[in-house]
Amino acid sequence: VQLAESGGGSVHAGGSLKLSCVISGLPFADYCLGWFRQTPEMEREGVASIVGGGTISYADSVKGRFTISRDSTKNTLYLRMNSLKPEDTATYYCAAESTFPKCIRMQTTIILGASASASEFMYWGQGTPVTVSS
Repeated sequence: VQLAESGGGSVHAGGSLKLSCVISGLPFADYCLGWFRQTPEMEREGVASIVGGGTISYADSVKGRFTISRDSTKNTLYLRMNSLKPEDTATYYCAAESTFPKCIRMQTTIILGASASASEFMYWGQGTPVTVSS
């Protein structure tokens, strides 16, 4: 199983980026998928998720600015980030989970803007860094 993020970079405040996470080695449609972000000062903060049949959730801090989507034909998860702020600076990780309780946990983590440990969910990517300058 491999999750490979890409699309990170450096932008000025107000700019946009689109992150991609190509997922291989698992049945894409059967997994709950999410985006998390982490800085050296904090654990992995939930950003956005798609669980179940397509229920989408966002952390309040990104609602209205970020859009999560998936393309099952390409086994790819996306995160479109608009109106970026310096506080969005972090390494962004995609995560995949197959068990129902953990999928609920992922959704709840996202909605509450809570944090997850690196072992919280089944699979993680290696991360892609995003830097937003003021």
